[in-house]
Amino acid sequence: MTKEYWTFKEVVEIIQIDESFINDLEREEIICPELLDDHPNKRYSASDLDNLRLAKILVQDMDVNLAGVEVILRMRENMVHMRQQFDAILEDLARQIREAFGERR
Repeated sequence: MTKEYWTFKEVVEIIQIDESFINDLEREEIICPELLDDHPNKRYSASDLDNLRLAKILVQDMDVNLAGVEVILRMRENMVHMRQQFDAILEDLARQIREAFGERR
């Protein structure tokens, strides 16, 4: 079973990233970890980890500023949603074709 959420310290170790960088991304609302009422620690999802990895690469290797990171991550998220919509349309079209050919037999 894979882990669903990670703590702040785990994220710092996994991504090998400065704590201040994560705080900057949170302050700019580029990543938004979950806070639970009954637990004082923030929880980071797999999506948060992916965004942190990409943000680290963009900033350290490509000299993109935080505003640019935000734009790139939002565009990436939009592209993923568009791909999901496209896949759903293709699945529906395939189903309609199967039904149309199935009725003719």
